[in-house]
Amino acid sequence: MLFRHKKSLQTEFRVDLGDLRSEKERLSSFLQSKLKVTVNQAGNKLAVNSEKLSIQDLHRVVNKFVYHRNFNSTHWVSIEGTTTVKINRFKGTAEKKEKQEKNKKDKSAHQTAIQSWGI
Repeated sequence: MLFRHKKSLQTEFRVDLGDLRSEKERLSSFLQSKLKVTVNQAGNKLAVNSEKLSIQDLHRVVNKFVYHRNFNSTHWVSIEGTTTVKINRFKGTAEKKEKQEKNKKDKSAHQTAIQSWGI
Protein backbone atom coordinates (compact mmCIF):
# COMPACT_ATOMS: atom_id res chain seq x y z
CA MET A 1 0.00 0.00 0.00
CA LEU A 2 3.00 2.22 0.22
CA PHE A 3 3.56 2.48 -3.55
CA ARG A 4 0.26 3.53 -4.98
CA HIS A 5 0.21 4.75 -8.52
CA LYS A 6 -1.81 7.75 -9.49
CA LYS A 7 -4.42 7.08 -12.10
CA SER A 8 -3.72 9.15 -15.16
CA LEU A 9 -6.50 11.56 -15.96
CA GLN A 10 -6.73 11.07 -19.66
CA THR A 11 -9.11 13.53 -21.23
CA GLU A 12 -11.04 12.86 -24.39
CA PHE A 13 -11.75 15.70 -26.77
CA ARG A 14 -13.95 15.48 -29.84
CA VAL A 15 -13.46 17.07 -33.25
CA ASP A 16 -16.72 17.48 -35.19
CA LEU A 17 -15.88 17.56 -38.90
CA GLY A 18 -19.18 18.99 -40.10
CA ASP A 19 -19.38 18.60 -43.88
CA LEU A 20 -15.66 17.75 -44.27
CA ARG A 21 -16.24 14.00 -43.90
CA SER A 22 -13.83 13.24 -46.73
CA GLU A 23 -10.96 14.85 -44.77
CA LYS A 24 -11.31 12.53 -41.77
CA GLU A 25 -8.21 10.43 -42.56
CA ARG A 26 -6.05 13.46 -43.32
CA LEU A 27 -7.08 15.31 -40.17
CA SER A 28 -6.54 12.19 -38.09
CA SER A 29 -2.97 11.72 -39.31
CA PHE A 30 -2.32 15.49 -39.03
CA LEU A 31 -3.37 15.48 -35.36
CA GLN A 32 -1.32 12.38 -34.62
CA SER A 33 1.81 13.86 -36.18
CA LYS A 34 1.50 17.36 -34.72
CA LEU A 35 0.21 16.58 -31.22
CA LYS A 36 1.52 13.03 -30.65
CA VAL A 37 -1.90 11.82 -29.46
CA THR A 38 -4.15 8.86 -30.17
CA VAL A 39 -7.06 9.57 -32.47
CA ASN A 40 -10.10 7.31 -32.90
CA GLN A 41 -12.71 7.69 -35.61
CA ALA A 42 -16.37 7.51 -34.70
CA GLY A 43 -18.87 8.46 -37.39
CA ASN A 44 -18.51 12.12 -38.31
CA LYS A 45 -16.31 12.85 -35.30
CA LEU A 46 -12.79 12.18 -34.15
CA ALA A 47 -11.99 11.32 -30.54
CA VAL A 48 -8.63 12.66 -29.35
CA ASN A 49 -7.17 11.13 -26.17
CA SER A 50 -4.37 12.87 -24.30
CA GLU A 51 -3.22 13.67 -20.79
CA LYS A 52 -1.46 16.97 -21.51
CA LEU A 53 -3.57 18.47 -24.30
CA SER A 54 -5.83 21.47 -23.75
CA ILE A 55 -8.86 22.39 -25.83
CA GLN A 56 -7.11 25.59 -26.97
CA ASP A 57 -4.15 23.60 -28.31
CA LEU A 58 -6.49 21.28 -30.19
CA HIS A 59 -8.38 24.28 -31.59
CA ARG A 60 -5.13 25.84 -32.80
CA VAL A 61 -3.98 22.67 -34.59
CA VAL A 62 -7.38 22.03 -36.21
CA ASN A 63 -7.41 25.66 -37.37
CA LYS A 64 -3.92 25.14 -38.82
CA PHE A 65 -5.20 22.07 -40.69
CA VAL A 66 -8.12 24.04 -42.15
CA TYR A 67 -5.70 26.77 -43.26
CA HIS A 68 -3.20 24.35 -44.83
CA ARG A 69 -5.93 22.53 -46.79
CA ASN A 70 -7.24 25.92 -48.09
CA PHE A 71 -10.64 25.53 -46.45
CA ASN A 72 -10.30 28.81 -44.56
CA SER A 73 -12.33 30.70 -47.18
CA THR A 74 -15.33 28.40 -46.67
CA HIS A 75 -14.90 27.02 -43.12
CA TRP A 76 -14.10 28.24 -39.62
CA VAL A 77 -13.21 26.44 -36.39
CA SER A 78 -14.92 26.97 -33.05
CA ILE A 79 -14.80 25.55 -29.52
CA GLU A 80 -18.12 24.19 -28.28
CA GLY A 81 -18.37 23.48 -24.60
CA THR A 82 -15.26 22.21 -22.88
CA THR A 83 -14.53 19.10 -24.94
CA THR A 84 -15.54 19.72 -28.57
CA VAL A 85 -13.87 21.52 -31.46
CA LYS A 86 -16.17 21.96 -34.45
CA ILE A 87 -15.45 22.80 -38.08
CA ASN A 88 -18.26 25.03 -39.36
CA ARG A 89 -19.12 26.22 -42.86
CA PHE A 90 -19.71 29.90 -43.55
CA LYS A 91 -23.29 30.67 -44.51
CA GLY A 92 -23.85 31.09 -48.24
CA THR A 93 -20.72 29.24 -49.36
CA ALA A 94 -22.70 26.16 -50.42
CA GLU A 95 -24.86 28.32 -52.67
CA LYS A 96 -21.79 29.97 -54.24
CA LYS A 97 -20.22 26.59 -54.88
CA GLU A 98 -23.37 25.32 -56.62
CA LYS A 99 -23.52 28.45 -58.80
CA GLN A 100 -19.86 28.05 -59.79
CA GLU A 101 -20.39 24.39 -60.75
CA LYS A 102 -23.48 25.32 -62.77
CA ASN A 103 -21.55 28.05 -64.61
CA LYS A 104 -18.74 25.61 -65.44
CA LYS A 105 -21.24 23.18 -66.95
CA ASP A 106 -22.87 25.93 -69.03
CA LYS A 107 -19.54 27.20 -70.35
CA SER A 108 -18.26 23.77 -71.29
CA ALA A 109 -21.41 22.98 -73.33
CA HIS A 110 -20.92 25.91 -75.75
CA GLN A 111 -18.29 25.82 -78.45
CA THR A 112 -16.60 28.90 -79.75
CA ALA A 113 -16.44 29.65 -83.47
CA ILE A 114 -12.79 28.66 -83.61
CA GLN A 115 -13.50 25.28 -82.03
CA SER A 116 -16.39 24.49 -84.37
CA TRP A 117 -14.43 25.48 -87.52
CA GLY A 118 -11.37 23.50 -86.43
CA ILE A 119 -8.95 26.40 -86.69
